[in-house]
Amino acid sequence: MTVQTFQGIIAYPITPFRPADGAVDTGKLRALIDRLVDSGVHGVAPLGSAGESAYLSEAEWFEAAGTSLDAVAGRVPTLMGVSDLTTAGAVKRARFAKEAGADAVMVLPTSYWKLSEQEILRHYGTISEAVDIPVMAYNNPATSGIDMSPELLVRLVSELDNVTMVKESSGDVQRMHRLTQLTDGELPFFNGSNPLALEAFAAGATGWCTAAPCLFPGPLLALYDTVRRGDLENARRQFYRLLPLLQFILRGGLPTTIKAGLALQGLDVGEPRRPLLPLDEDGVQRLKSLLAAL
Repeated sequence: MTVQTFQGIIAYPITPFRPADGAVDTGKLRALIDRLVDSGVHGVAPLGSAGESAYLSEAEWFEAAGTSLDAVAGRVPTLMGVSDLTTAGAVKRARFAKEAGADAVMVLPTSYWKLSEQEILRHYGTISEAVDIPVMAYNNPATSGIDMSPELLVRLVSELDNVTMVKESSGDVQRMHRLTQLTDGELPFFNGSNPLALEAFAAGATGWCTAAPCLFPGPLLALYDTVRRGDLENARRQFYRLLPLLQFILRGGLPTTIKAGLALQGLDVGEPRRPLLPLDEDGVQRLKSLLAAL
């Protein structure tokens, strides 16, 4: 499978937890992934930020990763988040993902210490040498504390064989324009900031990585189809109808708001893992109102 397979709406599932003991609820995880695949999303990306991967033990991560890939069963392309504090840990996860059937892996450079460009290059280089599937370089300074410039992201793709695509989540659409400018539009990059989706597509984004399809896949898929047709007037109308809800789930924290929304829709996936707290009652009522408006 090649990098060109990845495009469109790439859905991030959350990780369900059992209320009784807080363990990963593999049955609910399978149900959610079936729901996403059946909705028509163009790909599934387990264990990203919305999947609370940073809050899972190593054993839980492997359990959730294996369950997710088994549930997808090749029906759509899979992009597995394999980020870890150490390079060795990320390599171990990437190798597991590849052997379990992932089509690509996504790497967010997380570190207690600020990493130099050389350290970032070595980190991605080691991972890309360990697996023969595409690697996505993921820039999300708000969660990782590490901000990779467009120039560094292009350098990763140009110097490392298996690093073939980028997810840009800084919230700065000018960086997306810069990625397009630096590569004459040849670099596949994905939007990771929900409120910037329309602008990202205008800047040349290949797709949109988002947890929002867990709650409302249809309107997102319709928006993408409208953008692809070049019907910008209708795309703007569709996007601004979605924008209040997109802003709400981002501000409230993706695991928190998505899990609350799933409960409202009849799929109780448990609470987010502490220190994250569930959405308060006012937030639940606001989310209910926003979902109803769709």
